[in-house]
Amino acid sequence: MLSVEAHEAAPWPDSLDWNAGAEEAVAAALALTPYAALADAAPMVEVSVRLTDDAEVQVLNRDFRGKDRPTNVLSFPQVQEDLLGGLANSDDGEILLGDIVLARETCTREAQEKGIALADHALHLIVHGTLHLVGYDHMDDASAAAMEALEVKALASLGIANPYEHQD
Repeated sequence: MLSVEAHEAAPWPDSLDWNAGAEEAVAAALALTPYAALADAAPMVEVSVRLTDDAEVQVLNRDFRGKDRPTNVLSFPQVQEDLLGGLANSDDGEILLGDIVLARETCTREAQEKGIALADHALHLIVHGTLHLVGYDHMDDASAAAMEALEVKALASLGIANPYEHQD
């Protein structure tokens, strides 16, 4: 069973029920991966989404990635990629798949620059973060294209337009 908890460490706009939105975004992303069965697995599969500010994300980005600046989203997988396939059959009771952290000011600025709603942009970043939790990355053109295609499909299932459509 999938459990997603969104925690507002810093106030975010009330334009969305963040807990429900985060749960839908995580489920939509997970459904398109080889790990879709985790959503209905016997153990509780947990994802934590932390909605915070640029200051906290900058500290996390510096401490864990060596980049002393805020970023829009960080993902912290808690399960090794080679162990993901066996989790649905686990009897461990609870499995923390990982944490996703979003920075309010950066997300707000990016949404304004793109001319889209903050909620849509944040849900996109939660989808993106979820894919990182299950081993997807964008280190080269092929993996970036594959990850973007999954994001677009997950977002479409949430009624959110393709975020890459108008980029150069």
